Amino acid sequence: MSWAPPEELEEVSGERDVWVSLLSLLPPISRALNILQSSESTETGGGRMSVEVDLLLQEAKESIEAAQNYRSELQQRLHGLNQARKQIRGSSGQAREALKRHFTELQTAASRLLSERLAGLLAEVDAIEADSIKPLDDCQSLIEHGVGQADELLREGEAALRCGLGEKEDKLGSFTKKAMHIQLDSLPEVPALVDVPCVSAQLDDSILSLLRDRVSRHGSVSSHPPVQIEELQERPGSILVRWCKVDEDFAAADYRLQYRRSGSGGSQYEDAYIGRDCEFLVLHLDPHTDYLFRVCARGEGRTEWSPWSIPQTGYTTLAPHEWRSGTEGYILSSRKNIALRNDSSQSRCTVLYSDAPTYFCGQTLTFKISAAGQFDRLDSLGVCIDTQSGEDSLQRDQAVCISTNGAVFVNGKEMTNQLPAITMGSTVTFDMEVVNLLPISNNNLSEGGHFKLRVTIGSGSREVVFDWLVDQAVDCLFFGCSFIHSGWKVLVF
Repeated sequence: MSWAPPEELEEVSGERDVWVSLLSLLPPISRALNILQSSESTETGGGRMSVEVDLLLQEAKESIEAAQNYRSELQQRLHGLNQARKQIRGSSGQAREALKRHFTELQTAASRLLSERLAGLLAEVDAIEADSIKPLDDCQSLIEHGVGQADELLREGEAALRCGLGEKEDKLGSFTKKAMHIQLDSLPEVPALVDVPCVSAQLDDSILSLLRDRVSRHGSVSSHPPVQIEELQERPGSILVRWCKVDEDFAAADYRLQYRRSGSGGSQYEDAYIGRDCEFLVLHLDPHTDYLFRVCARGEGRTEWSPWSIPQTGYTTLAPHEWRSGTEGYILSSRKNIALRNDSSQSRCTVLYSDAPTYFCGQTLTFKISAAGQFDRLDSLGVCIDTQSGEDSLQRDQAVCISTNGAVFVNGKEMTNQLPAITMGSTVTFDMEVVNLLPISNNNLSEGGHFKLRVTIGSGSREVVFDWLVDQAVDCLFFGCSFIHSGWKVLVF
């Protein structure tokens, strides 16, 4: 989408009211034509209008029609301007809200982290203080106990010295024994100040400069996202989304695609793809339902994602590919797009066909093998004109297929070209296009067909291309699979 220069938009916007007022003076086209038609029927002097008047009337008609078209074009451009203004103001409002919400959350989180860190450091101080004070308290208790014993001993000694001669010998003896028991020459050791903790806090002021630098570079505002959705292609029960870079200076490492249902009852966006590719097939979509798609990118060496692209609306009118229910030996998923060969016996099972001929020429039909069993030469994956009951393989007339050993069959005949063997994780694709209609003649009647389809079968990194002659014009075909042994699991889309 190309944008007009800002000065041109401003000029057009400034003249809008003038144009609207002038154009509103023009009469509706029907009224103007009625006036002219009534004027044509007027006779002057009993005769028809002159040729000059007729020419003027014709020119007036053309001018009125041109004015009406001009007004319509201007009104469309006014609508485009209103849409552009709505997008600018709407996205600006959303950007403001996102910035306010993000930085408010950052402030709350930063305040919480700082409070938690402060509480942790204070707890460390409390622990060091408690652990260091306890030995000092124990030593103080011991010293105070010794002081009490010394005071008591002093009182007893003074009393023994003051007592009479009859009691003095006994009291002095008791005092001497008690003094020896107390061990007056034993003193507790008091730690020196250099041996006890001196608690301090080490704070690095450089965190402020680091924080200031990171905050100054945190976040950005852009007027255009670096990637936009380029194309939406409908597929059976799915949509192929393609996107491209619009900013050539942006080096994208990964892309992220999201989608959701459109409308007021739509769900939240959910991731559909994250990777380096520029296209992705979004599966499991309901037909005739609008979906919104958006994409963003992540730059080389970056962790944050770019702004989202402008959402694009897409839908598919094609019914999804589904396997036919009720075929013996196969279990289907809830969406009927995955089939599991579950019969453990070695008895032959019939071909599992699609529920309807939902494959159209010009599309790509894909089989993805998510589990593999034992090989058998009669195994087959392919497409066919019709369904034939009782057949145990697509290696038959009116069908093209590939066997699990990589052999390709056309109308039951094996081709000389062979593709890689099918294993778990293999992806097999079928592409067909109508080449031409061959007239029926004696020359091509023996070839068994007069309708030519060009078929491309791809498996792994190889593919085979051939022309398939069928005896009737077809634009939609059935698909099918057959596996002799159990354990095979195939997804179709």
